[in-house]
Amino acid sequence: MSPQSISFAPVTVNRAAVPSPVIVSIPHAGRIYPQEILDEARVPQTVLEQFEDRWSDLIARKAQTEGATIVTARYARAVADCNRAELQMASTDVANDLRGQMNAVGVKERAGLGVVPTRLGTAGVLWRRPIDRASWERRLNMIHRPYHRAIDQEITCALHLHGYAVLIDLHSMPSISANRVGHGQKLIVGDLFGASGADWLTGAAIEMGQHMGLSVGLNRPYAGGYILERHAAPKRHIYGVQLEWDRSLYLTPHGDPCITALIELEKFFSDFAALVSMGDPRHYPMNVAAE
Repeated sequence: MSPQSISFAPVTVNRAAVPSPVIVSIPHAGRIYPQEILDEARVPQTVLEQFEDRWSDLIARKAQTEGATIVTARYARAVADCNRAELQMASTDVANDLRGQMNAVGVKERAGLGVVPTRLGTAGVLWRRPIDRASWERRLNMIHRPYHRAIDQEITCALHLHGYAVLIDLHSMPSISANRVGHGQKLIVGDLFGASGADWLTGAAIEMGQHMGLSVGLNRPYAGGYILERHAAPKRHIYGVQLEWDRSLYLTPHGDPCITALIELEKFFSDFAALVSMGDPRHYPMNVAAE
């Protein structure tokens, strides 16, 4: 994978004409697969596509009209997962020259779900050889790091303009199976068990789902990942929440967008973005920016 192989901008940032303090992060909806990545894979692209939060970017389309800034990773999650830390891989999934650096030994990493995904269910190992330093560094420099710089920049802007920022990390999930915690729930709200957000933000997200008639879960099985861990900081007035939508809410059984369902979901999400842009309802107006 040479530096010249990735010819598209890795991130799109869509700002409203008058931006609110809301930043929507969409790390897993990217659909670009560089040819060099496909050449390195031992599985077809259709297998790699299973990592996508397929078409989840469509959920946020109307939120920009409510002032939200939308930050979207354009490259597929199989290229680099922007919701994982740079060293978040199992040492057994990388070449010898990287093994001493990788520090992740959790369930996700052992399952091959690190910053570079390496395994998927019955498909098994994804790449022809372990990820070496050159490939890892290129993926980080060209995709992962620009994404987080973009979020940092938009949060800084929100703090300057409004005195606070609201980060919504948007994802989608397959329906939760019967043997897992959260079975039957169509929206999982995550706030790192209270560490990333505030009661007013988490509560508004739960109420949004309930107003849609959905069964809503909190933190289990998805509490949030690296994006919230890195960027949310309530003590600095940066409040973050992760939303995991069941894909059956907006996709057909064939994985295509269901237009009528999307229209409803877009409306709920844009209303939610408008609501939380006002901050803590106990302290309206919340703007504490310097004059």
